Amino acid sequence: MPDVTEAAVAGRGVYSISDTEFRLFQQLMFNEAGVTLAPSKKALVNGRLSKRLTARDCPSFRAYYDLLSQDSAEWQWAIDLLTTNETYFFREPRHFDYLREKVLPAHAGGRAFRVWSAACSSGEEAYSTAMVLADAFGAGGWSVLGSDLNTQVLAKARSGHYGMARTEGIPRASLERYCLKGKGSQAGTFLVGRPLRERVEFRQINLNTTLPRLEPFDVIFLRNVMIYFSQATKAQIVRRVIGLLKPGGHFIIGHSESLNGIADGLETVRPSIYRKPA
Repeated sequence: MPDVTEAAVAGRGVYSISDTEFRLFQQLMFNEAGVTLAPSKKALVNGRLSKRLTARDCPSFRAYYDLLSQDSAEWQWAIDLLTTNETYFFREPRHFDYLREKVLPAHAGGRAFRVWSAACSSGEEAYSTAMVLADAFGAGGWSVLGSDLNTQVLAKARSGHYGMARTEGIPRASLERYCLKGKGSQAGTFLVGRPLRERVEFRQINLNTTLPRLEPFDVIFLRNVMIYFSQATKAQIVRRVIGLLKPGGHFIIGHSESLNGIADGLETVRPSIYRKPA
């Protein structure tokens, strides 16, 4: 029986998560997503899940946690709410410059060039990549896979529909060539054009478990997500992911991240860019 100070305030939908309850959700996120929730994230968990406690008429976070083991749909709701997603078009542009100037010109052709945007969030990285590939190869000869654990951001990604504020960072030529400006009720938004959307596939993939069978990739982006993993989990995920990288392919991480001690089988090209020996 939870303390009254740590349980819901009856009838008002106000909740306070106890340290014991927070540890349950820490373990849940680590077991299911490999994500380590620092103690400083306690308020975030409290804030993001409180509405679900109200919606499901749960008197405490412990009651909600118990519900998750019985309701797979609610379990996905919780995972979605606790997965941090922050991204934008052409984030860390030097990576796209390297792709455009170094990687793509060296592609021999004769086969499709494949890129995986792992942990793609709401799709901006995948579509940025698609714009670069379309510039280089035209309408065919390439494909992009975007994946994430969070089903809500994947739905956003599939729609290709964003607020105009998200256009910052998109080169003007790419914006005019690949995007449509919203009018009327859609004013203030833009849509990634259908020809580009149709070349980008989005799938739910949990990097913390055995990966699905996929054709190998020429480039894999795994950027700005490993900061949420422990060193051991990071090593396991990198090992799984680079198993799907073609010999000679490139593995790209965020500028603030490092593969120190876990980059076995990869050569450093420059900071945050690695290559699998041919």
